[in-house]
Amino acid sequence: MTVADVIVVGAGPAGSSAAWWSAQAGLDVVVLEKAAFPREKVCGDGLTPRGVKALDDMGIDTSPAAGWTRHKGLRVHGGGQVVEVDWPQLSRWPDYSLVRPRRELDAMLAAHAEAAGARVHTEVTVTEPLLDDAGRVTGVRAHAGPDKEPVTWRAPLVVSAEGLSGRLAKSLGLVRREDRPLGIAVRRYVRTPRTDDDYLDISFDLTEQGPSRESMPGYGWVFGMGDGTANVGFGLLDTRRATGSDHRETLRRWLATFPPEEQLGEEFAVTPLRGAGLPMALHRQPAYTRGLLLTGDAAGTVNPFNGEGISYAMETGRMAAETAAEALAAAEGPIREGALRRYPARLSAAYGRHHRLGMGFLALLSRPELVRFATAHGLKRPVLVNAALRLMGNLSDGRTGDAVDRAVAALTRLAPAV
Repeated sequence: MTVADVIVVGAGPAGSSAAWWSAQAGLDVVVLEKAAFPREKVCGDGLTPRGVKALDDMGIDTSPAAGWTRHKGLRVHGGGQVVEVDWPQLSRWPDYSLVRPRRELDAMLAAHAEAAGARVHTEVTVTEPLLDDAGRVTGVRAHAGPDKEPVTWRAPLVVSAEGLSGRLAKSLGLVRREDRPLGIAVRRYVRTPRTDDDYLDISFDLTEQGPSRESMPGYGWVFGMGDGTANVGFGLLDTRRATGSDHRETLRRWLATFPPEEQLGEEFAVTPLRGAGLPMALHRQPAYTRGLLLTGDAAGTVNPFNGEGISYAMETGRMAAETAAEALAAAEGPIREGALRRYPARLSAAYGRHHRLGMGFLALLSRPELVRFATAHGLKRPVLVNAALRLMGNLSDGRTGDAVDRAVAALTRLAPAV
């Protein structure tokens, strides 16, 4: 049983989404995950309305009774201002966000894919792609179980949901583009009375102290988990613009601006500070080559505006599954290959222009005087805050929506794709 229609490498949100949608299409799909569940994953644990919709589309129960914590909007800090803004009321997207620890979320999504018919194997480390004489991927080689037993899995299509490492993509010559931003996120959990909150705290005004007063192209967050803890962290969205920054110190200084009784400092930590990379702006291209499809972080689909990755991981997992189903329904040859080669264009059409705008946003974030001015004056204008929230979160009804949506849609159409 080491043969399948599709092999998915990685059981994060991208991999489990690809597996679930592949199984729904009637494909025999195998998921190979190197870790055992539950496993640690560095993340802010937040899912915007985009992520909520992706879960809803897979039939996931996102009610509080099912263990989810909901939030109605953001509490934005900056320029001496604090404003609470609700998620927009839109027809295409839910009006609430969710939080769930990745230890729980990833295990739940993998189990959901398995219940749909996917064969999920944990503690299997994929080492390299299996290639035919023409250099096309026809499977993977791996080590399975605690004894690292060698095993070969074969399939006409392989989906890489490996995250930033992208081992399979690298082996085929697909390396990360250095002209695209790469972010870093650090986070810890603290025990705090801020655990129950209707809003997610976020600040884009993180200015270095000292003579340079350099602005950090990133943001800080406090996400109440509803279980007695909060996820607190700092996301540096473009390492090219702040190479010498001290992430731990930046986070400490920002959390020190909150009242002491809210207990957000390191002395209240229940986990150590951990970090992870944020690959953005379709940084590894093309997202399909020689029988290998890239999804989620492996393709660099993190939103440059806000570091959001889970939503796009699940969306691209679905796109990869739909592409695989279309391709495998065709005879092997040019028609099948044509269907597969349309996958990178689909990602570019879905995200390319928005990512281009996001890269421009990162350039503005690196200018401290502009950040302070924009937050000090912009946060006083609810219409501007609402419009910015829609743009940054990639949330709108497009040309069928209200004036704000139509403006966002027009701006996005004018931007070139990355």
